[in-house]
Amino acid sequence: MFAFAGKISEMSFLPGAAAQAQIAPGIADKVKEKLALPPKYACVLLNDDYTTMEFVIEVLQRFFGKNYDESMAVMLQVHHQGRGVAGVYSYEIAETKAHQVVDHAKKSQFPLQCNVEPLGD
Repeated sequence: MFAFAGKISEMSFLPGAAAQAQIAPGIADKVKEKLALPPKYACVLLNDDYTTMEFVIEVLQRFFGKNYDESMAVMLQVHHQGRGVAGVYSYEIAETKAHQVVDHAKKSQFPLQCNVEPLGD
């Protein structure tokens, strides 16, 4: 059973936008406001003297979905420049991936570090 508290004469049966404007004036204007995209963060792998190049390639493929060529390019950037961007994500996803990488590295007995850094727009 349905209960209706108002009078039937108060109900409006207007189609589309006219009905929305009558029910909640001002909502249509708020809906049209452009939503801002969330800020992006980079997962940055840091070079060390112990983690093997093969392990870095495995991490890039496993946790960041890189193919072999992309993984090789990022690994070489880490090796030669001391750091390399593994991927760019929203904050929560970047933090999760960084934790997954560090946990996997520890279990594999490597000191690989993955930092989360805000992107400068």
